[in-house]
Amino acid sequence: MTFPRQQARTQRFTIGVPRAFQISPDGRYVAFLRGRHGTDSATCLWTLEVDGGRERVVADPRTIGDTGADLPPEERARRERLREAGSGIVSYSVDESFTRAVFTLSGRLYHVGLGDDDGAPRELPAVGPVVDPVISPGGDSVAYVSGGAIHVIAVGDGADRIVAEPDGENVTWGLAEFIAAEEMGRYRGMWWSPDGAWLLAARVDDSAVSRWHISDPGDPAAAAQAIAYPAAGTDNAEVRLAALAVDGGADAGRPEPVWLEWDREELPYLVTAGWTNGRDGVPTVAFSAQSRSQHKVRVFTGDPVTGLVLDIWTESSWTWVENMPGVPAFDSSGELLCIGLHREHERMLYFGSQTVSVPGQYVRALLDVDGPRILYSASPPDAPGDVRLWMYDREELVHREVRFPDADASGVHSARLRGGTLVMQRRDLSRPGVRTVVLRDVSAEAKSPVVEVASFAEAPELPEVNVRIRRLGERGIPAALVLPSWYSPDSEPLPVLVDPYGGPHAQRVLNAQGAYLTSQWFAEQGFAVLVADGRGTPGISLEWEEAIHRNVSEVVLADQVEALRAAPEAFGVRLDLTRVGIRGWSFGGYLAALAVLRRPDVFHAAVAGAPVTDWRLYDTHYTERYLGHPGTEADGYVRDSLLSDASGLSRPLMLIHGLADDNVVFAHTQRLSSALLAAGRPHTVLPLSGATHMPTDEAVSENLLLLQVAFLRDALELAPRREHQG
Repeated sequence: MTFPRQQARTQRFTIGVPRAFQISPDGRYVAFLRGRHGTDSATCLWTLEVDGGRERVVADPRTIGDTGADLPPEERARRERLREAGSGIVSYSVDESFTRAVFTLSGRLYHVGLGDDDGAPRELPAVGPVVDPVISPGGDSVAYVSGGAIHVIAVGDGADRIVAEPDGENVTWGLAEFIAAEEMGRYRGMWWSPDGAWLLAARVDDSAVSRWHISDPGDPAAAAQAIAYPAAGTDNAEVRLAALAVDGGADAGRPEPVWLEWDREELPYLVTAGWTNGRDGVPTVAFSAQSRSQHKVRVFTGDPVTGLVLDIWTESSWTWVENMPGVPAFDSSGELLCIGLHREHERMLYFGSQTVSVPGQYVRALLDVDGPRILYSASPPDAPGDVRLWMYDREELVHREVRFPDADASGVHSARLRGGTLVMQRRDLSRPGVRTVVLRDVSAEAKSPVVEVASFAEAPELPEVNVRIRRLGERGIPAALVLPSWYSPDSEPLPVLVDPYGGPHAQRVLNAQGAYLTSQWFAEQGFAVLVADGRGTPGISLEWEEAIHRNVSEVVLADQVEALRAAPEAFGVRLDLTRVGIRGWSFGGYLAALAVLRRPDVFHAAVAGAPVTDWRLYDTHYTERYLGHPGTEADGYVRDSLLSDASGLSRPLMLIHGLADDNVVFAHTQRLSSALLAAGRPHTVLPLSGATHMPTDEAVSENLLLLQVAFLRDALELAPRREHQG
């Protein structure tokens, strides 16, 4: 099997990796998702007894007889936003006491007990198709969405009632709108109160949002799909919040919404929502909202009985306020935790008015709050390729780094913490996969027993990653050079393949082997592959990210050029800078096309996958953050568009795009291709019938890589290397 086929079949070697961990309140049990082997996409729900290390399959789609392949449109759209390509059980919800779980397969609702004697999963008689079920804290009811309405079904007798129903043609309850799920990291639209008496729910009306139509020429009999797409400068969906009293049982009737109102004219984006226990122990609504300019974010609390809303935190910036993962959050006493600006030059983690992160760190996310312990992730100032874990104990006033057992500090780490039990995952440069351990006691003094959770992911059929990492040029651009396994200092100068993402929210230069597998395969074909994280990418500093404010194209391209020119000396490798190709996907596709259009003196061929070519066609929240509103910042949209550069194309360019892409729609490639054709500039277009933003078909994914290599070899006049195909 070739590496490209294996990578597609294993979904980039993620199948079989344990994920989606949840921990019981006492820390004794852990639940997670994992396939039974490296190509088993029918993901199972497992539990782990931490003290004994015993694992057990709680729910297996194959045993149930439903692998979850038949998805309702709402669920398919939700997974596209999550970039979830798997099948089987891809998400689940557990109750507060960790005794019951619910999940869906093919739009049907299932319930299972988590104890040894609870038996097999059983289907609940819900109104289908079921989308995004959430079990109540007490485990006796499940809220779910069907047909845009929120239902609550009793686990015991299956009594089902509607608690919120659309009151207009384009209204839905309980689901995240496109912008929230695609750009703000909010994938849910309903939340149980801690006592199970209330549901907080989002009402979305996208009547004002422009309708775009996506069709597949490969299936002319199929009707075009209409999507509500809020392109830059156009109207967003209207989002409101309401508290619904649902503790009256099946005979209580439909509750009247208690609206939580804030200034939605000033702050139209609902970023986060949920609940906290107020200082008097009474459940309180908590949510955050952002201005359309993204210069301001406010955190609110609200009374579910009266609807009274209070503003408790405000963050503002002249560029934009980043919506950081995990915040706002609250401890058990209702004290607020936020990540905010400190002296306008770095982000800090705040507990109330106290800073709890270490000055100089690049704070990435708040991961969990467990009693007095606060767990967060950050990078040291000298190691942007590391993602490390830190814990602050408010009672003992101890701040310490949490290290993976028997490993050094480097690598990319993530974790969950509850009941004193810590689940840690690690990726590093010593191996391509993911290691997972569970520590029963995370107190500083304890000698915590460690349980390892096995990964069943396949090992890549590829030589060991041969990567060197440096900081390049005057700016110190983080960069990785991936060389063929057969490379030696005496080799002929290698042609270069620049392989960036190069834009916001995606860091490529990481101290983890898995980040370079595709690059290594390209290296085996005869390239030195250069990956550089220029300004605009995360990991270094606030100033580094904000350098692209109102000037995206010039900044990101300049840093790729600087990294390329500095690479030979910095890495001590002979590189042939007369034969330089560049490839990328999404923002990386934009950057690849930009490179050959504007700097053909540096880049000699490009492969641009799903590229943004005209920023007026991309969505409001992402685009306006960097370029502003096109009604007032039109010059920036012209400057950063690729269309006006089409007449200058003088290098080979391949454009690849999925015809079913509802994120970067095919019109981006179509418009650039039309502009190139009008200017008489030859180019290659590879349309992918039925493919969305990230193609998942095995054969298509395999051949995409093979075709890219063939195109680049031909464009750069390279002979094939048959002995190193990977």
